[in-house]
Amino acid sequence: MSEAQNKLKTDERREHILSLLKQHGKPVTGSSLAEEMNVTRQVIVGDVSLLKAQGEPIVATSQGYMYMTEAKDELGYERTIVCKHSPAETELELNILVDHGVHVQDVVVEHPIYGDLTAQLRISNRRDVRKFIERIDSTNSSFLSELTDGIHTHKIYSDSEEALEEAVEELSEAGILVKE
Repeated sequence: MSEAQNKLKTDERREHILSLLKQHGKPVTGSSLAEEMNVTRQVIVGDVSLLKAQGEPIVATSQGYMYMTEAKDELGYERTIVCKHSPAETELELNILVDHGVHVQDVVVEHPIYGDLTAQLRISNRRDVRKFIERIDSTNSSFLSELTDGIHTHKIYSDSEEALEEAVEELSEAGILVKE
């Protein structure tokens, strides 16, 4: 295959990745993209990195790649909360939030060398929570909050200000919310 043919094939694959991510509206794993396009997952990682470098708003979440849409626009009310808890309490924290209809956009920790480290979570329901916890466990990974002795922030959204208030109150009662 000539270099020009190879470039065309590569460009077509990247356009297809972009199209799939825009269509799905939910996370798509690198493995499923690789399987569909008959390439390795590492090829997909490279393609997505190059698409990001071209300015495409793609984020890697714990559930896969997503073409970024702003949850705030969809849900209306936003808040950033500060939490502190043990790794064992992560599932409780996330379930409290989603049980109130709250969408958990991200988690941020302040690293002493790198500054703010942000991971996109995009967790909206108990199924998302369960999949996130299972993925942490199955990969033997650590929670970002373990870098900061449990202290972290979340950007959360809801279609109701009351739902945000109720979720924050329950987190406070559970001893998870850091009070100002």
